[in-house]
Amino acid sequence: MTMEELVQQKLRHVFRDESIVFDKSRFAGGLTNYNYIMDIKGTEYVIRQPGGMTEQIIDRKMERVNNNIASEFGINSDCIYYDEDSGIKISLYIKNSQNMAHADPGSHKNLKSVSSLMKKIHSSPKHFSNRFDWQLELFKYEQIIEQLNGDLFFDYTPLKDQLVTFVQENIKNTILAPCHNDTVPENFIIDGTGKTYLIDWEYSGMNDPCWDVAAYILESKLSAEAIHYLTQDYFGRPVTPMEELKIKSFMMAQDLLWTAWALIRHYNGDDFLEYCGIRYERFRKNIKLMTKSPHCPIASMVMS
Repeated sequence: MTMEELVQQKLRHVFRDESIVFDKSRFAGGLTNYNYIMDIKGTEYVIRQPGGMTEQIIDRKMERVNNNIASEFGINSDCIYYDEDSGIKISLYIKNSQNMAHADPGSHKNLKSVSSLMKKIHSSPKHFSNRFDWQLELFKYEQIIEQLNGDLFFDYTPLKDQLVTFVQENIKNTILAPCHNDTVPENFIIDGTGKTYLIDWEYSGMNDPCWDVAAYILESKLSAEAIHYLTQDYFGRPVTPMEELKIKSFMMAQDLLWTAWALIRHYNGDDFLEYCGIRYERFRKNIKLMTKSPHCPIASMVMS
């Protein structure tokens, strides 16, 4: 049974209607998964069809737990069905909504919303039971690439070692808090009333909050002015040298991690080679830049 056929089977089971046909005409985006909006009996839902190799990349049982905790934060979309074996998920569609990528991710209003949500998550007394460790995730991805008989970039290993050494020598005081770990602007959803939600908790776990801040900066390609506004609003003061160094180190780690992620998808037959190349070239540029000039501005590392 294909994943598409399994999604249709689940839809018929959940809604108790054997006539339902999985409709993929309204694509709602996604990289790890493919999301579609369907009207079922007068209500709109987002149907998640898991992407290739996600059964090896994502711990679905942990995602289910963390997704429920995120709902307790009051910022997640309402999930009505979750299958932890396949990763198929059905959520209520947030009406009259758009994602932050389509709503100017660098505007002061949106930066303030993003900052507020991140602070709410990071300060939550209810913690996730798992930890997101980018080096362990990267090792896992490398093992999967090897299983797929895939190749890494010719300079991948020495540049990765350079990054690990840089982080070990310079980042001394990481802290752990509940983190989303994939704070791309597409995961921030604004409804018709202006309320902002944060969806897709697949990579969530305990991590240093600067990872989430770094991810939003990098994925939104924020300007120097927008970076200053976001960090000032998030921290309530200018960033310390250590916080700035963590943000820049995590930006490099994210580009390397998602490069390996994209290679898995590529070797599984998905069209991710261009995405992979863009991320790796930026990592390659930034690791060289940081080893020569660790005090370079954050904004200088954003553009690919």
